[in-house]
Amino acid sequence: MARTVFCQYLNKEADGLDFQLIPGEVGKRVFDNISKEAFTLWQKKQTMLINEHKLNMMNADDRQMLQDNMVKFLFEGEEIHIEGYKPPES
Repeated sequence: MARTVFCQYLNKEADGLDFQLIPGEVGKRVFDNISKEAFTLWQKKQTMLINEHKLNMMNADDRQMLQDNMVKFLFEGEEIHIEGYKPPES
């Protein structure tokens, strides 16, 4: 049975994550307040950030930068700017 949460990003009830993907307090906050759908949207942005900035996930500063951007995107409603990216026109 799927776990539901009130997703702070989507502002609606939705299926929650199956388990806590990120360690620590931020991970608990994401697990309790972000839906699978919203986290998938973040993962797409995350991939673009990693590629654009050539981030090394073994580097603590790079991981922290990514986490800071995740919090801004998921909880503060800030759009993450990816240099040179133009969303497809509808």
